[in-house]
Amino acid sequence: MSEVYLTMAYLAPIQYYSKLFRTEKAVIEKYDHYQKQTYRNRCVIAGANGPLTLSIPVVKPENPKTFTSNIRISEHGNWQHLHWHAISSAYNSSPFFEYYADDFAPFYHKKQTWLFDFNEELRQLACRLLEIEPAVSFSTFYSEAPIDADFREAIHPKKDFKQTDPFFAAKEYYQVFKLKYGFLENLSIIDLLFNMGPEARLIL
Repeated sequence: MSEVYLTMAYLAPIQYYSKLFRTEKAVIEKYDHYQKQTYRNRCVIAGANGPLTLSIPVVKPENPKTFTSNIRISEHGNWQHLHWHAISSAYNSSPFFEYYADDFAPFYHKKQTWLFDFNEELRQLACRLLEIEPAVSFSTFYSEAPIDADFREAIHPKKDFKQTDPFFAAKEYYQVFKLKYGFLENLSIIDLLFNMGPEARLIL
């Protein structure tokens, strides 16, 4: 696929990074209207009790049609401490957690203001660790995209990727709690990185 359209996402799922890995060009949307309960502010990891959703609290926009790029992160609830504690607890026994932990930890120990900027810095880090270099640009206005290249709404925590994305198939890999819960599909990219390390590219 020569070009794909994506939303921003917080520690996006493997499906999202498979697009970045396989495309020549990716356009990340800045001017869509912010939607709650999407990957824009949440990710799913494998916790000791099964799949665990981590959500970043955001300041409620004054206008329901606020652009995603204008969404502020709320300081309510000490979310950074809670997220890093959950990530550490879930993956401290994974093969590559210690190898990558110092790369991710700073994101949870400094003030974060804009959701888009925070997610984009994490995306750049994940791409660097995966050793992929997609040509990424950002929209300057919201526009229609070719149906087979538009994954802005297809990659969604409440949608079954098997129904919305014929180009993606989940490939099994080692997971810490696999014997307990079976293989958990399409989790956050950190699940793949912490469990597989440099071999994560082979899964993508």
